[in-house]
Amino acid sequence: MVGNVAPWLFTVAASTIDRLFPTAITLGNGQTLTGQSLFADMERANQFHKMKLYLNSMCNLTVANSTDVKGSIVLCFSTTSVLPIAQLYGLASAVINNGGEGFIFTQQSTDFLVAWQFRAMSIPCVSVDLEVAYKILQYFSTSQNPVAKVSLTQTTTGSVIPAPKIAAFSSRGPSSVYPSVLKPDIAAPGVNILAAAPQVGIYKELGLYFFDSGTSFACPHVSGIVAVLKSLHPDWSPAALKSALMTTAYIMDKNGLPLLADATPNKIADPFDYGAGFLNPTQASDPGLIYDIDASDYQKLFNCMLGSDTNGSCTATESSLFDLNLPSIAIPNLKSSETVSRTVTNVGQPDAVYKAFVEPPAGVDMLVEPMTLVFGTDTSSQSFKVTFKAMRKIQGDYSFGNLAWHDGGSHWVRIPIAVRVVIEDSYSTVS
Repeated sequence: MVGNVAPWLFTVAASTIDRLFPTAITLGNGQTLTGQSLFADMERANQFHKMKLYLNSMCNLTVANSTDVKGSIVLCFSTTSVLPIAQLYGLASAVINNGGEGFIFTQQSTDFLVAWQFRAMSIPCVSVDLEVAYKILQYFSTSQNPVAKVSLTQTTTGSVIPAPKIAAFSSRGPSSVYPSVLKPDIAAPGVNILAAAPQVGIYKELGLYFFDSGTSFACPHVSGIVAVLKSLHPDWSPAALKSALMTTAYIMDKNGLPLLADATPNKIADPFDYGAGFLNPTQASDPGLIYDIDASDYQKLFNCMLGSDTNGSCTATESSLFDLNLPSIAIPNLKSSETVSRTVTNVGQPDAVYKAFVEPPAGVDMLVEPMTLVFGTDTSSQSFKVTFKAMRKIQGDYSFGNLAWHDGGSHWVRIPIAVRVVIEDSYSTVS
């Protein structure tokens, strides 16, 4: 669940980048399979070792500490459940402590490969998908003396890798505190980011740099870009800078496909995964229009000081938040119809005409008035209203859409929309 939910905060989701770390596993029959690791020990690489199998319930510390794994590469293959990272990490530690030569394990995509770089200093720790694990199991079951070797990890980058994808660990919306404020706001790189290593403790063994993941690694990307935008536009407010990044964000990957979200199973991402999308700093320098907010607007709506704890100490009525001039719209309880207003300010060419392009959420009728905004030297700001009407009387889930303003040239000023149609407050779809 997304935690930083105040509307004046810039809440950043974490995404992958176009870089993978393929690691080859060669079986005794010559078959080569691929997983991912951060294994870089040249002395231990490319050496065949006997294999040992832990299947399903055998993937536990009791078995690992009571069986002879010395000199073996252990395969932990769970077909019945997804093992937590902490359990897998404990198993890897047991294999290392008991003289094992490698640890191969099945895992749904968690985007926490970085957790294994410390263990990979001792032995290869390779994550594989279920298909690869099954092929290893077939070999293991048909060989009298199953052996395998693990090669050094390689690095692959480029357009052949689907990216960005929203990280599995990245917190999702909707906001439990302010459901009428769409969160997160945007996505930025936060998986397997190369960072400077503090020269203390175990980090010393990794050298001057190491990999890490988290929204804490996504946020600095946005902070740096905001600093550059502020140098280009020193008169822009924090809300204007936020708007410029959100309204120009990508919702398609570099291959023109919808952004995906790592999950169980993976899915097409939506605004509760990435907010407005994946940041596009080049286009953000020239967004065309911005949704600006003065700090006093927040103070009118919230009975707390700006920057204070928002998890319960600040309150605001849902209806008042609908018209806060955010570059997004969220309506958590649409029973019949709801109208919200927004104001955009032209920061591009003085004489510009923008037309509305509407992608309504499924099951919702969406009307924008006016459909055309005309800007001139004396008219830098224009307001519009968006009316949402439920097309069916259902107790629904959230559906998503977009509203974009286009000037016929290079500016597409898009905001995400999330709407949930409900019948009565006393109904619930949770089970």
